[in-house]
Amino acid sequence: MIALEQEINETIKIWPKISKTISTIHTQVHYKRAIRLLDSLIDSVCEKPDPVKESLIDTLGTLIKDYEDRNIPEPKGDPIGSLKFLMDEHGLKQSHLKEIGSQGIVSEILNGKRKLNVRQIKALSQRFHVSPVVFIEEDKLNYEDHKE
Repeated sequence: MIALEQEINETIKIWPKISKTISTIHTQVHYKRAIRLLDSLIDSVCEKPDPVKESLIDTLGTLIKDYEDRNIPEPKGDPIGSLKFLMDEHGLKQSHLKEIGSQGIVSEILNGKRKLNVRQIKALSQRFHVSPVVFIEEDKLNYEDHKE
């Protein structure tokens, strides 16, 4: 019990500094700052794995998702429109979506010349913290309803 009390007291001493980076997000400004920090951390960990940064990524991701769940409606409609919406919302360019392929592939997807595959849908779902359904064409979702 004493150790726990010590941990709490130590945390309280450094909380004013830490809470500027890690705390519940209440404003659009704080949200955009958290997104920039998360993107920077992800880039850093991609170059050189770091368990401390990975833990911070998990925590920031949770805080960002909480804010988005409370304040940003999940985009509905076509997968490409949803992807464009999310890219705009996060200030991303085609070159930022390396997890779904080269810039040429991303361009083909955004221009409707190529469909998203399962791997890409999963990657986008994880990146933007949205349901994979956001990136699945509506007619594919209704397939089971029409099958007899």
